[in-house]
Amino acid sequence: MSKQYITLKDIAKALNLSASTVSRAMKNNPAISAETRELVQNFARKHKYKPNILAMQLRTKRNTTIGVIVPEIVHYFFSTVLAGIQAEAEKENYNILICQSNEDYKKEIKCVQTLLDARVSGILASQSKTTKEYDHFQEIVDNNVQLVFFDRICTGINTDKVVVDDYEGALKAVDYLASTGCKRIAFLGSDSDLPISNNRRMGYESALRKHKIKVIKSLIKECDTRELAQKIIPDMLNESNTPDAFFCINDEVAAYCLQAVKAVGFRVPEDISICGFTNGYLTEVTEPTLTSVDQHGFEMGITAARLLIDRIEGKETKKGVVSKLIKTELVLRNSTR
Repeated sequence: MSKQYITLKDIAKALNLSASTVSRAMKNNPAISAETRELVQNFARKHKYKPNILAMQLRTKRNTTIGVIVPEIVHYFFSTVLAGIQAEAEKENYNILICQSNEDYKKEIKCVQTLLDARVSGILASQSKTTKEYDHFQEIVDNNVQLVFFDRICTGINTDKVVVDDYEGALKAVDYLASTGCKRIAFLGSDSDLPISNNRRMGYESALRKHKIKVIKSLIKECDTRELAQKIIPDMLNESNTPDAFFCINDEVAAYCLQAVKAVGFRVPEDISICGFTNGYLTEVTEPTLTSVDQHGFEMGITAARLLIDRIEGKETKKGVVSKLIKTELVLRNSTR
């Protein structure tokens, strides 16, 4: 008998009891004698019995498992979102299954299939950067499984979403940079197909126009990873009209930007100001410390999980799309003037 996969039937056979008696004994049913209950429960503990959650849910017709698809678990922002999701799910006695797409469209499709095969009652998803087609997300909706997008949303699917106020966050950051005298502010963004990147670029451009600063296309780059930063930022610093500020799509790029700027002899922030986006742990360990836009990932996770659970349980009854907006906060540190 395998200790790892012991079932109620295994316990019943070993103790020469009926499966129904074992089941009731495990639930402390008073109809079963205290002696038998103790016998069954001690045997179950000794052999590390674990209840089959999926089977129980199928019997009770109450599915309390939700799936989560994230691009990267190790990414600070997504890890804080996951913490918020878990906190809200546990509060409501829901289990979560987490899948990581690794920014890969094909892996994302497999994530969806895995969660549908597991018969989850709902899915929280943030799409990968490489996703251009959305049939797999539509399949979730077609299977009558509740779907809520968070952060990176799929505009082609008509479903609920929770997003950061990326436009306002970028507007505040670049407005501040311009108010401190910066005139050539570079924007290191992400794939233009992603709404979050477009919204931040629009906020960036709006702030420049507010300060009557010309939008210069050469100062706008797709640069959202350390690898791209290592290639792009040194080239920008070698140009005759060097940027006097960098507004970066995330803290990782901002931290590398700070390192690259200092390496060629510029002072931060006296010569060049740098601002990130996320407000993760990196902001406190750089020298100087990094100004950043706080996305409030934990709050996003709580809000997304709450919306999904309300849909599953019928507490959210709006027929159209429900959109929740998470406000940002500019956190000033020493990398800006």
